[in-house]
Order: sequence, then structure tokens, then C-alpha cells
Amino acid sequence: MKVAFQMDPIGSVNIDADSSFRLAEEAQARGHELWVYTPDHLSYREGRIMALAQPVRVQRVKGDHARLGERVDLDLAEVDVVWLRQDPPFDMGYITTTHLLDRLKGQTLVVNDPFWVRNSPEKLLVLDFPDLTPPTAIARDLSVLKAFKAKHGDIILKPLYGNGGAGVFRLPESDRNLNSLHELFTGMNREPLIAQKYLPDVAKGDKRIILVDGEPVGAINRVPAEGETRSNLHVGGRAEKIGLTEREREICAAIGPRLKEMGQVFVGIDVIGGYLTEINVTSPTGIQELERFDGINAAAKIWEAIEGKL
Repeated sequence: MKVAFQMDPIGSVNIDADSSFRLAEEAQARGHELWVYTPDHLSYREGRIMALAQPVRVQRVKGDHARLGERVDLDLAEVDVVWLRQDPPFDMGYITTTHLLDRLKGQTLVVNDPFWVRNSPEKLLVLDFPDLTPPTAIARDLSVLKAFKAKHGDIILKPLYGNGGAGVFRLPESDRNLNSLHELFTGMNREPLIAQKYLPDVAKGDKRIILVDGEPVGAINRVPAEGETRSNLHVGGRAEKIGLTEREREICAAIGPRLKEMGQVFVGIDVIGGYLTEINVTSPTGIQELERFDGINAAAKIWEAIEGKL
């Protein structure tokens, strides 16, 4: 197949952790032809969805992991699979790419389906499953956030469309910084904030569960560094081998059919203490750590699902 990755520059990825690199590596091993382009090189031109793209061969050699050819105009309607893999922020630039890629429907398989990526932001899709999630409030109005904190005491406050742990604050019952943080965030943009009841079990880890076409294939545990609330790996969290609990299998069974119906082939959900906190569909990670810990080749399972659809 002819496969194009819409992603951040491949030359700067960490080949030991990046999921897009592992997906490209597996695709190449299966004989597929690979192309890469960055979101700023995606365009609409008189009815055609085009990308200024480069052919690429990947290899697991640090400093020489991506050998790129010359940029050419690539008509994405002539490609079999396009991967929507650039990292957030989930801003209007990101959203615009989903609108453009949506125009390939019926011609090219876009993974994950851009219509539902656009309509299922990580922290909003979970609202469809209130019985699985911790108490949550989404608001820009300070009085609403104050009332939520007064009710639950110890809370987490974060940007609604943030990613990677950026801007995540824990506000324990004695904390008096809600007003200041509200001023800071609302001075930066016009978006609401999300507040959730703090889950003490985060000290034991924030579990990333990988689902392929709606089915769980494994999990890793991400443990926060000493003195840190966030468990994200690139802010010092530590990945650990771990299995799935019965409760977590129930969560996957509840959300899996919906994800499959929405064309979300590769999804990473976050679970803390038996509560679903995020459903990551934009650019989920974790498959390399899962493969190292459990020997589960999630990249192969993802490609098997895609090849089955084609």
C-alpha cells in the first residue's frame, strides 16, 4: 500500500518512544511505501487534497532513523492510507486539517477518522460515559469552578484542549490559587477550563490502555515522579509493566464498540483508580513501551486492522 503520515517532523522523533515511528517501521516491514509531510504542507487545490510530501525509509538507528527523498506534490486521493498523527494543541490549525482530510472519504482511508477526531476531543468524549468518570466540571465562569472546588475540595484544574500534562494544576482543599489561575488561563485564550475531583490513586499510577479497533490489547502504568502530580512520561513519569483489572476491562467493553463505530483504530485511554479520565484519539502513544514490557506488537495489530478494512 501507499501510506502517508501527517505528523510533526520525523527527523526529531525519539525512536525509542514515538508511536508514529513504530507504526512506520511496521508498515515498511510489511512492504508498504511510506511518505511523510507536516500539517503545514497539507492543502486544498481546486477540488484536490494535496500534500507536499517526501518519500521516507526508516531504520532503528539513532541520528539516522529517517532517510528522506525530495518533496513532491502528492495527491492524497491516490494514497491508500493517511495517518493523522501530528501532536496537539487541538487548535483551529489542527481542526482545519481534519476538515480537509474529511474530503478524502470514499477515496482514502484516514486513520483515525478525522470527522470523529474533530468531534471527540480527549477530555470531552469521556462526558458520554459519566458513570465511568470522576466528578467533572467544564466552565469558563469562575463561580462555577469555585462551587465545584467547594464541593469536592481537592481538585485538578487544566486547560480543556491542553496535552502532555502542560498546565495541569492540583488544587488541594487549602489552596487559594484558583482565582489567579483562572486569570492566567482566561487571559491566554477564550476556552473553558476542566476541573476534576483529585484521585489519590494517581500516586500509584495513571494507566494508559491501548485499544485497537475498539479492543484492548494491553496497558502500561505511568507513575508520577516524586513530588509531581503529572504522570506524563516526558515530564518525568516512569513507565511500568502492568495488566488490566476487571474494572478496566468493563470500561473498555463499554467504550470499545463506540470507538470502532467512529473509525478510531488506534486509541489510548487513561484510567486512574478505576476511573476513565481521557480518551486519546488525536495522537495516542504507548505502543513501544507496551511492546518492551509485554512483547505485544500493537503496531502489527493496528496494521492488521487497517489492512482488513481495505
